[in-house]
Amino acid sequence: VDVFQAWCGPCKPVVNLFQKIRNEVGSNLLHFAVAEVDSIEALEKYRGQCEPVFLFYTGGELVAVVRGADAPLLQKTILKQL
Repeated sequence: VDVFQAWCGPCKPVVNLFQKIRNEVGSNLLHFAVAEVDSIEALEKYRGQCEPVFLFYTGGELVAVVRGADAPLLQKTILKQL
């Protein structure tokens, strides 16, 4: 989940990375979503930050968090969680 605030929008460059990985591993294994923290109370702790935050869930449980648009770290985290 790409967690963002309305004033900065979702991290568009990372979308291409996720699409590339999704094509490589299969569309059934990887799902990508965006969530605006200003409209979701459960994400309140991520408000006021100027860096993108990516939350990784498996079976409904939060399993990893990556702060910043670090493409190599995001790819490593995705592949590790898969």
